[in-house]
Amino acid sequence: MERRVHLIDAFTGDPLAGNAAGVVPDAGELSDEQRQAIARELAVSETAFLSDSERADRRIRYFTPTTEVDLCGHATIASHAHLFEAGTLDAGTHTLETNVGVLDIEVRSDGTVWMEQDDPRIERVDPDYETVAESLSIDRAALEDVGADLPLAVSSTGFPVLVVPVNFLEHLGNADPDDGAVAELCESVGAMGIYAFTFDTLTPAATLHGRMFAPRAGIAEDPVTGTASGAAGAYLREFDAFGPSEFPEEMHFEQGHFVDRPGEVRVRVGGTVRVGGRAVKALSGTLSVPDRGTDGIVEA
Repeated sequence: MERRVHLIDAFTGDPLAGNAAGVVPDAGELSDEQRQAIARELAVSETAFLSDSERADRRIRYFTPTTEVDLCGHATIASHAHLFEAGTLDAGTHTLETNVGVLDIEVRSDGTVWMEQDDPRIERVDPDYETVAESLSIDRAALEDVGADLPLAVSSTGFPVLVVPVNFLEHLGNADPDDGAVAELCESVGAMGIYAFTFDTLTPAATLHGRMFAPRAGIAEDPVTGTASGAAGAYLREFDAFGPSEFPEEMHFEQGHFVDRPGEVRVRVGGTVRVGGRAVKALSGTLSVPDRGTDGIVEA
């Protein structure tokens, strides 16, 4: 069996930047085992598998190289940008069936894709700061300095992350996480990864700079994360991060620079949480997939 597959770089207008997602447009006949094998072969953080839906315009499922996850922002942006570029769908609002429910996806005429997130769920947690600092190899004072105003919390808009504020970009950039310690910490608080951020940014227009570590999902560091950015945006509103200032209508989160995959996520937090961005094709090809029940590996 052969399937067309694509690598689409999301949250960027430049190939080989942002966050690469696998996109398999015609995945209806693929078993879970075949999907997992394809995701393992493509070896990017998430691969999106699209198929028909009885509840929405289309169905999507997301697989990392090791497991299925319920929601993935960058793979959703990548999928719809690809379908728009290929002429499969027009600009406008489309419905998407995911494991967390049916979400609205807006595709604009310039190719920008906006993705509705799941309703935010935010819970303050109290792991020892020393444990968090050691797992990230960041000085404890760099966390406690910000923690006086912004607490540690697990935030989810479809993918639960432990949100960790850091005082300065230098400390965030020098983070050298211990995958095992991060995974253990995340499991203890019910998160799939750590989203660490600072308001100290590289570009004046950016709201914050983020880094995302998700070894529990088989991802040491995700370059530019949509769903985690949505969770971070909901977190900022929950804990009144901007004080007496009016909460921004739109925020720009920069990410990926420390893994040479720079990108930007646009985030809006209102009645719903939405993340948006552009995407560009990096690679298209045909993948040979073993039949159901056949031992072997996927061959490029």
